[in-house]
Amino acid sequence: MPPAPRPATSISRLLSGWLAGGFGLVVVGLGGWWFTVAVGVIVHLGLLEFFRMAQFKGIRPATKTTLVAVQLLLVSTQVAAGSLWPGGGVAGDVAAAVLPASGAVICGWLLLQPVTGTIADIAASVFGLFYLGFLPSHWIKLRDLTDPALAPALDGLGWPWSPGMALTLLACLMIVATDIGSYMIGRRLGRHALSPISPGKTVEGALGGVLCALLVGGVGGVLLGWRWGWLIGAVLGAVVSLFALVGDLTESMMKRDAGLKDSGDAIPGHGGILDRIDSYLFVPAVVYSAVTLVLPLLQRG
Repeated sequence: MPPAPRPATSISRLLSGWLAGGFGLVVVGLGGWWFTVAVGVIVHLGLLEFFRMAQFKGIRPATKTTLVAVQLLLVSTQVAAGSLWPGGGVAGDVAAAVLPASGAVICGWLLLQPVTGTIADIAASVFGLFYLGFLPSHWIKLRDLTDPALAPALDGLGWPWSPGMALTLLACLMIVATDIGSYMIGRRLGRHALSPISPGKTVEGALGGVLCALLVGGVGGVLLGWRWGWLIGAVLGAVVSLFALVGDLTESMMKRDAGLKDSGDAIPGHGGILDRIDSYLFVPAVVYSAVTLVLPLLQRG
């Protein structure tokens, strides 16, 4: 069965897309608490949309408790990341404790309700904490990286060209490359549907997205001065593209289950906040782990 035809791109979609991109570029450049506040506002709105989808399924998540827990997680992550206490220290221990403690508080809250919470209520609440709290907190960790060995070519350039800023920008560009490649190549060459969850996506489009992210990652690896920059950057780009696709399809799966076309209507031409950020949720944890755990090993020798 051929994939569903893609609608023409509207002016409102283009305009809101450019505005969102410009806003993202500014806050990534500013970093610090500006970046953390921006992430906090975005995930707060996204979490409201997620809980709205859960409520369409008759689930009663611990909405207020989880919203507060997510913000506490983001704030403690920024504090631990270095702006107030470089190296983390006690703040790092607090940040690490927020996730399990919040899970226990959520379960306790549901236990105290007049109608005791169900497995689905607990699962939706804790997944919301993970999906729109723990995962996005890695954007803050990534942006606050300062080790010059992670971006040797930027050493000595000064503000705003910190390793964290460059790596965050590169991760975002690889996601954008995935979206553009998937859209352009899928629109022109797409013949085989990728998944019934998202009828408009094609295998050809997905491969096009991987190829574009691979190229952007390869160029980024060279510009950052990595050893074997083309190879390492290209592999990272391919991995980012796959995780961006997983994020996109995960949100599509939830919308399909809830019987919704869009997660909301906050962004003209794009639907809800979740519709716009779904590809950005799983990626930062992967990139952060790759550049802090794997990259240093590959750069030795």
